[in-house]
Amino acid sequence: MAVLDLKRKLAILSDAAKYDASCASSGGQKRDSRGGRGVGSTDGGMGICHAYAPDGRCISLLKILLTNFCIYDCAYCVNRVSSNVARARFTVQEVVDLTLGFYKRNYIEGLFLSSGIIRSGDYTMEQLVAVAKSLRLDHDFRGYIHLKLIPEASPELVNEAGLYADRVSINIELPKDDSLAALAPEKDLRVIKKAMGSVRLAAEAAKEPARTAPPPRFAPAGQSTQMIVGADGASDGEILKRSETLYGAYSLRRVYYSAFSPIPDSTARLPLARPPLVREHRLYQADWLMRFYGFERAEIVGEGEDLALDMDPKLAWALKHRGDFPVDLNTADRERLLRVPGLGVRSVDRLLEVRRLKRVRLEDVKRLSRGIAKLKPFIVTDDWRPGALADQADLADRLKAPPRQMSLF
Repeated sequence: MAVLDLKRKLAILSDAAKYDASCASSGGQKRDSRGGRGVGSTDGGMGICHAYAPDGRCISLLKILLTNFCIYDCAYCVNRVSSNVARARFTVQEVVDLTLGFYKRNYIEGLFLSSGIIRSGDYTMEQLVAVAKSLRLDHDFRGYIHLKLIPEASPELVNEAGLYADRVSINIELPKDDSLAALAPEKDLRVIKKAMGSVRLAAEAAKEPARTAPPPRFAPAGQSTQMIVGADGASDGEILKRSETLYGAYSLRRVYYSAFSPIPDSTARLPLARPPLVREHRLYQADWLMRFYGFERAEIVGEGEDLALDMDPKLAWALKHRGDFPVDLNTADRERLLRVPGLGVRSVDRLLEVRRLKRVRLEDVKRLSRGIAKLKPFIVTDDWRPGALADQADLADRLKAPPRQMSLF
């Protein structure tokens, strides 16, 4: 086999990593290196992806696979053992050197590292941990590190990964048990869930107050997972039900949704076309409602139903519950305000601050929200009542708008 140079490896293994959506640094601990000799900070080309923290910071990460060789044959994966793709493998030292080199050139602020399974789960996990351990201990790297965990690896290796990584993730892959069994027969859902549980227990143990020395920090940005959308027949309701269960059972920080992308030489059991990207977008919006707006999954979509593609799920809910509107912005509590279409978490919090100083008028709402046209049928202010506007039969049609991928509500 021909020996590949580092640039060619980077081209292959960064391209192979693009299918993993669970790459973000939200919740990452700031490891400021000012005043010390550490390398890297989470404040603030090829294989580089951009993630966004909760405060809006754009964080650049080197996103690569350790290798795209794999002993598994998951039907939906372009890197499966039977796939006819170019293969490459980094050494541990090559990944360490790339990360440090990219950082020192100000290209990145962290590393996202995943891998195909080679030899065994334990062997692969050892290699991933070795990269993070070398960066932290040998080079005092204080940038963000996200490691993909191998569910089949020993609990000891999984726990060690959490000591050096800011975030860890284990992909659940598909929302239905029978789909995983049919399309990824080497993977065992029980093993995946056990590994997720192990991470949760280790994270909780690290937060407990110690009687003597403080416990070691463990994956402070938590754990995440990814589900592929459209590779099987799962409805949006089934997908979100799985997410609801994962959030509750394993304290996940985030579930990522990745629209299935058809791959070469795939099985006839997979669809020939990818689902519309707006479906992925609506799932993120619904997920946001569950995590930050107090909605239960069953309020948003039934288990066997799909989300509407022509309007966001909060607007769809409001139109189904016209009796709950209009909402008086001067008297409603925070929970009620969060259910108003067009009002986000920050807008609601700023609105409550305004209410402490004065009565809210429509001009105040215009300053707080960019979607005043969407808001007007659902609100009451000191100088505005929707009147007949809220009862017009074409209200839903007038409020529909083409989705904007970067805007949630």
